[in-house]
Amino acid sequence: MSLRPRTIVLLAIAAIAAFACARLGVWQIRRLNERRAFNALLLSRMREPVVPIAQLPADTGAGHYRTVQAHGTLEYPREFAWAARMRQESPGVNLLTPMRVEGLEGLLVVDRGWVYSPDARTVDLARWRESDTATVRGYVETWTAFCGAAAAAIPVTCGDTALRILRRLDSTTASRLAGAPVAPYLLVQTSDSALRADSVPVRLSEPVLDEGPHFSYAVQWFGFAVIAVVGGVTLAIHDARR
Repeated sequence: MSLRPRTIVLLAIAAIAAFACARLGVWQIRRLNERRAFNALLLSRMREPVVPIAQLPADTGAGHYRTVQAHGTLEYPREFAWAARMRQESPGVNLLTPMRVEGLEGLLVVDRGWVYSPDARTVDLARWRESDTATVRGYVETWTAFCGAAAAAIPVTCGDTALRILRRLDSTTASRLAGAPVAPYLLVQTSDSALRADSVPVRLSEPVLDEGPHFSYAVQWFGFAVIAVVGGVTLAIHDARR
């Protein structure tokens, strides 16, 4: 049985579509494995004993997500907000308060938690002040270097000096807003405050260890590949019988 040119074209299109969908499915499986490896690393680090933040390694990649404790003086005049933070579908900001910790080079920025803000950027910082001296426990995040170090002004995508807001976790922008160099780690305070959220920021929870949508996406792409193959073969058979 000879195949018509149109049938050959249909089979070629179906094969290309199936191959592309299968490749996307394999890519999603790869992403899933990477996510699982990351979760395992995260879980192992968060299960390690709590240490003073000054004892973390200089390599921030090795200390990322470690659970730490810091004691020092919170410098509220240097405080700024991380804009556009959502909580339960409500707009708000996270309060980023520099802390001076003995033995730590640079100001330690503490993410004290979330507060409501109608426009997700402006907030009365003085309303949310706590004690000047505190012992804070949580996990550490790391800064990025997205916004560069040489610009004369903070790029609008990174922050706003007048509003005292940060839009990206950029160390250069944070240092400018704080008025002094910041430490290489950012401390996310995780102690619970849900019962008194009207008087202190709502603390953040630990990172969620989910696997994301990668498995379901992989199933969908593999399903599309099967549909392309079956559909192409069915159309070819039907066309050949005509």
